[in-house]
Amino acid sequence: MFDLMPIAYRNVNQLWAYILTETLKRLGLTCAIICPGSRSTPLAIAFTQQAPEIEAISILDERSAAFFALGQAKATGRPVVLVCTSGTAGANFYSAVIEASYSHVPLLILTTDRPPELRDCHSGQTVDQLRLYGNYPNWQTELALPSADLGMLAYLRQTVIHSWERAQTPTKGPVHLNIPFRDPLAPVPDGTDLSYLQSQFQPENFFAGIASTTQFPIPHTSTTLSTSSLFPIPQEWKECDRGIIIAGVAQPSQPEEYCKAIAQLSQTLKWPVLAEGLSPVRNYAELNPYLISTYDLILRNQQLAKQLAPEMVIQVGEMPTSKELRTWIDATQPRRWVIDPSDQNLDPLHGRTTHLRISVEDIKAEERNLSFSSDYLQQWCDVEAKVRLVVDQTMGKIDEIIESKAAWLISQILPPGTPLFIANSMPVRDVEYFWKPNNLGVRSHFNRGANGIDGTLSTALGIAHRQQSSVMLTGDLALLHDTNGFLIRNKFVGHLTIVLINNNGGGIFEMLPIAKFDPPFEEFFGTPQDIDFAQLCATYNVQHELITSWQQLQQRLNPLPATGIRVLELQTNRKADAKWRQENLRKFSEVTCNPS
Repeated sequence: MFDLMPIAYRNVNQLWAYILTETLKRLGLTCAIICPGSRSTPLAIAFTQQAPEIEAISILDERSAAFFALGQAKATGRPVVLVCTSGTAGANFYSAVIEASYSHVPLLILTTDRPPELRDCHSGQTVDQLRLYGNYPNWQTELALPSADLGMLAYLRQTVIHSWERAQTPTKGPVHLNIPFRDPLAPVPDGTDLSYLQSQFQPENFFAGIASTTQFPIPHTSTTLSTSSLFPIPQEWKECDRGIIIAGVAQPSQPEEYCKAIAQLSQTLKWPVLAEGLSPVRNYAELNPYLISTYDLILRNQQLAKQLAPEMVIQVGEMPTSKELRTWIDATQPRRWVIDPSDQNLDPLHGRTTHLRISVEDIKAEERNLSFSSDYLQQWCDVEAKVRLVVDQTMGKIDEIIESKAAWLISQILPPGTPLFIANSMPVRDVEYFWKPNNLGVRSHFNRGANGIDGTLSTALGIAHRQQSSVMLTGDLALLHDTNGFLIRNKFVGHLTIVLINNNGGGIFEMLPIAKFDPPFEEFFGTPQDIDFAQLCATYNVQHELITSWQQLQQRLNPLPATGIRVLELQTNRKADAKWRQENLRKFSEVTCNPS
């Protein structure tokens, strides 16, 4: 018998929880996040008994726990389990469930619940948990009440297997199981006679056929197509000499192969690649000779925007953050194709768009026409070279601490392959404006599904847990919104450096028209919090250092420590930084009015 079996035979709840966790272990689950509570006791005990194959991590705050799980699933590409008690506990998972749905991150959410007879009768800590997350889960159901019947145990096993698969196919995302338990919740006898099971139940037979997806990975389109069934490049693409490829927001599991596929398409068509800062393309720059990183700055020049208007656009993944790019595409109305294997509509501009439900790796490679030359491509490359030079020269001369330089500097100094979590609001935009193409293979992560600041710190810690030493780039409000994430510090294995841009408020609102109206701007939009981050870090026993020079930041980011959490704080002036952007973003492309 298994070590778990003596506990499983103490009561029907523990037997049910054993079947559930043992099935997940055999499927390949390696991480379960457990939030404290009473109703979830059977699952908490069962998951802790599955060590070391399953790492069970206790996290106090449910919202923080959910985003930590999200980060772990992002980093590993595999489902992570979330467990909570009944009542409003599961509601705190909601924002992470939404993000997982939009970002295609596999989560398996197990909310425990009161049995049916204790619902709708003012029994404590009881809310309606059915379809708690609306339409966001890939799949959701409520399990039957625990039963010692062999047929019901088989039902449980197969439901768990189906849940595991639905978290990963046809696209990755969250799955919700609501799991009712009657008392007793602790592993004490409940009066059920389980002795007959001890003679009938044979684990090796019962669990036979459950294969870990590490041995038999769930297939993806790009790994199952034969060479002959790869998508051929349409003739109309080949015949167009005014086309662009947009490499949008993406976190592919195999970034180098992804970048190679885009480069192959670009070089076959002789089309430039406008690469979002949140695309891996900018971190594998040597693969792509036609890489355009300054498109947002270029398109602020009306003359250039008109001269470079495309006839066709291939968009790989989600549309970049850049408002300039979106406005330009909307105004020029090119024929567009969106390449993405999901079943979602990825065209917020509602253009003349065809969705190709494939991965870019599924496009059939073709020999490049070396004799073909494109004046349009050359225009883009010339303008990129000029604007990039101006940006680099300008940034290199800035000694004072300003927000925008942080992203530019970090793009050049991180250790190769560093996982980097980029917070929403201004950090993602500074990355898009200024992230310099490099060959460092930085693994960028972000929560751009719903574009929120929820769970910023917890997600970054989940990404860094048991991974290579990692970095997070964030503003002060995003960090303050999730300071409960610091409670994970004693369970966290690895290292996270937090580069904190502290401008005492919401810098992104300074870029919006409302900034001209004060009051109410400062109180309701700027929202300064006046926090002493050194004291805040001391409260959580997290290392803190105030950065006063760019050289100091460079020294702290390479090499990175191996363990612990630390905050490197850069104090900036929010209004001065906004003024700098307003004065300089358009100037960068003014030197290139006559591309050749």
